[in-house]
Amino acid sequence: MALKAVLVSDVPNLDQVPENASLALYSTRFSKGVEMGRVASRIPKFLVIGHRGNGMNALQSSDRRMRAIKENSIASFNSAANFPIDFVEFDVQVTKDDCPVIFHDNFILSEENGTVFERRVTELCLSEFLCYGPQREAGKEGKTLLRKTKDGKIVRWDVEKDDPLCTLQEAFEQVEPSLGFNIELKFDDCIVYEQDYLINVFQAILQVVLNYAKDRPIIFSSFQPDAALLVKKLQSTYPVFFLTNGGTELYHDVRRNSLEEAIKLCLEGGLQGIVSEVKGVFRNPGALTKIKEAKLSFLTYGKLNNVAEAVYMQYLMGIEGVIVDLVQEITEAVSDMIKPTTAEDGGDKNLLEGDGKMQMQVKSKPEFSQRELSFLLKLIPELIQI
Repeated sequence: MALKAVLVSDVPNLDQVPENASLALYSTRFSKGVEMGRVASRIPKFLVIGHRGNGMNALQSSDRRMRAIKENSIASFNSAANFPIDFVEFDVQVTKDDCPVIFHDNFILSEENGTVFERRVTELCLSEFLCYGPQREAGKEGKTLLRKTKDGKIVRWDVEKDDPLCTLQEAFEQVEPSLGFNIELKFDDCIVYEQDYLINVFQAILQVVLNYAKDRPIIFSSFQPDAALLVKKLQSTYPVFFLTNGGTELYHDVRRNSLEEAIKLCLEGGLQGIVSEVKGVFRNPGALTKIKEAKLSFLTYGKLNNVAEAVYMQYLMGIEGVIVDLVQEITEAVSDMIKPTTAEDGGDKNLLEGDGKMQMQVKSKPEFSQRELSFLLKLIPELIQI
């Protein structure tokens, strides 16, 4: 079930957010900063974004890399910062005492005397939330942390490098300051949220961002259309992207069911970009032309983004960045496949194309001709199983 429609025109702007704050996206990690907007959409490099930090946890995976570091943790964010990435993506929810915390799942699970207890994150106060998992205080033991898999199985949340749960404020204070934050505004699809509740949630989050972001690059994103529209209405400092499955899953709210609907939502609500499941754009590559014509930024997420060849294909298609789990492997692959043109390469005077996008030079992969690329774009939808 989708969020209840919110009349964003009736929502006042958040007074605490300055009208002329620092550039929406700027980082010492970028050679020329970043600006994303419908009027001037410019990303001067191919972005790599760490999913939930250094990668999500797949606790039943045979791949140890998916269980290396606790996802959505300070340790995971700083581990990702050791590699040439631009942002980390993470999920933010707000506790019942109005504290923004970083956690993906709607429910948090624990076990006591053989009985499993399940609590909704947003119904916990901050002190209750922080009691789960390892504790920062020496000698203090937290509640056992479990996780429910997609098939309903409950497993222990065991990783090689564990770390305490954290708040949004702690992330701002303790994570490498040049690393951008892609803040996903997390909501439960099964709940119809009232307007007042949503405003309260966003005010709590925006207050922390205002107080602690400083010059850190920030992107807001959400799968919930009304949530994305509302956070755009409440502030004008940071870009807001709409998250979509790109038609690979269907929802009651039709705005979530295709890239065409995502474009329409962004244009109507003044959002700056789209983040799609990569299968969505591989299945429907023609939508990318419409996205570019609309002057929207476009990023992707999904398991295929852990495959270097799929990432390279997206670069050739003109997609501006990818959210990945295998941060080290993909950053190394991107560095190997793509490098900025330099004066030594004879490309200094043509560093920027007409659309403001930095030209790239392939190091170890062959260039495709336009005819070959066109053929691949027609072939890929037939190869992708949705």
